[in-house]
Amino acid sequence: MAKKKRANPEINSSSMADIAFLLLIFFLVTTTIANDKGILMQLPPKPDDMEDIDIKIKDHNLFKVYVNSADRLLVEGEPMSDVTEIRDMVKEHVMNNGRDPKMSDNPKDAIVSFKTDRGTSYEMYILVLNELNAAYNELYAERVGLTTKEWRDLDNKDPEQKKLYDKGRGVVDGKVTIPRNISIAEPSKIGGN
Repeated sequence: MAKKKRANPEINSSSMADIAFLLLIFFLVTTTIANDKGILMQLPPKPDDMEDIDIKIKDHNLFKVYVNSADRLLVEGEPMSDVTEIRDMVKEHVMNNGRDPKMSDNPKDAIVSFKTDRGTSYEMYILVLNELNAAYNELYAERVGLTTKEWRDLDNKDPEQKKLYDKGRGVVDGKVTIPRNISIAEPSKIGGN
């Protein structure tokens, strides 16, 4: 007796491509992508567009913060281990109003200079920059009797809140008397070159 040859069973794969394509579309549509906002800062103009202006700044008006490539902090020439101490130091420097001759003459002339090395970590850079900005936010908030969070949540489009915002920044005749003067210097190469 002769045996019949059995046909190999096959799976119909004609619709597999369609299913894979539908799954791909499903995951593309349902996946949410994190949208990082980054740091809200106004960048300086290109060097070609800048004018050569020689500005004389008195040394006592500068509050110097430096972070090296090993993330070590140097504030006003002194090593510092706790980044959070910068906040109160900046507030004291800015609001000195000429009381201490080693600090700023007035808030308008006070400048916070922030410099890093190219090897400084992003975490340390952001940590220090946040403390510098927080110092100004606290100054403004304290002037109008708000918490820092309430200050940051003010809406400039609302006339009442705009008045608080201007009062906190010391706006007189359209000019800010307590500007947020944070100068971020171009990073130097590792080792301070």
